[in-house]
Amino acid sequence: MKILIVEPFLGGSHAAWAKEYAEHSRHDVGVLGLPGRYWKWRMHGGAITLARRFAESDHKPDLVIATDMLDLTTFLAFTRERLGDARTLLYFHENQITYPWSESDPDPTTQRDIHYGFINFASALAADAVAFNSEYHRTSFLGGLDPFLRIFPDHNETGMVHAIDAKAHVLPLGIDLGRLDGYRVNRPDEQRPLILWNHRWEYDKKPNDFFRALIRLKKEGVAFDVAVLGEKFQYVPVAFEKAALKLADRIVQFGFVEDFATYASWLWKADLLPVTSIHDFFGASVVQAIYCNTYPLLPGRLAYPEHIPDGHHGDHIYEDFDDLVTRLRYRIEDIRQTRQIETQHFVRHYDWQTMAPEYDSFFETICNS
Repeated sequence: MKILIVEPFLGGSHAAWAKEYAEHSRHDVGVLGLPGRYWKWRMHGGAITLARRFAESDHKPDLVIATDMLDLTTFLAFTRERLGDARTLLYFHENQITYPWSESDPDPTTQRDIHYGFINFASALAADAVAFNSEYHRTSFLGGLDPFLRIFPDHNETGMVHAIDAKAHVLPLGIDLGRLDGYRVNRPDEQRPLILWNHRWEYDKKPNDFFRALIRLKKEGVAFDVAVLGEKFQYVPVAFEKAALKLADRIVQFGFVEDFATYASWLWKADLLPVTSIHDFFGASVVQAIYCNTYPLLPGRLAYPEHIPDGHHGDHIYEDFDDLVTRLRYRIEDIRQTRQIETQHFVRHYDWQTMAPEYDSFFETICNS
């Protein structure tokens, strides 16, 4: 079977997902994409550019997999004659209806924020099938559609939500977790408990709570170090600048590491992963750390509970900020026992060795339906 992934934002985790699936699939998978920048313009104009490039290519797919960054309706309008009977699937890495908007983005206050969500809605209607990277993502998107559509003055088509629900599936993100195995290092017994941040430096990861918890523990005299990894962008929340000062004597790494080997070694060395995010449709960085046996402390929201087996929620899912601090303190003070706990088996199934065959079979079903 021939598959074509069409990705207007081919960068970061989107690019890794597309290219890694192409490498692990038993099918013939091609990738047609644009550089991962200017996301708003990609959602508006990327479909036209990619439709033109598709017309100039020799791709003859049985299945087109578009991501949520593509205006699928526009792409199909320019390519339907050549696509013929090819089936289409829309894969949601994120969506613009339930994604929290940045406080630095002027669009919401100027009422320019609804176009991107409507592109997601119309694209989902146009696709033969829709897949989400987590159950939380599926339910939050479908649940958010009705109030979103009611923003519009009339003919808001809320009844069409059922049409999307009927063809919606959950297809978890595939990740090359096995790649991390080659960089495994042992945690020295004399190493102070090492707390990890390996997410983007953005508001939706709620860094204020993360650093507030660490600063409180420092004031109590609790011994620990912290490694702050992750990519930062033009706007960096002030919490990072404040943390650099207040936790200066505890910080052993502060900044993005481009080298994968260095990044992976930090994951293996880290002991604890307290997560404070208010947004994550999947959480690839969290899964990577859990795979490296970094002990996770996760909020009972978003996609995080899906990464923890039911019998272990009591150990790894916290209720509120004070509960997070209490659990973090306990794990630090009992660090020898914490280091004996392995969590890799929680998330091993997200590796492409397992996920690629599942993707392949699912896509075959779509094409044969």
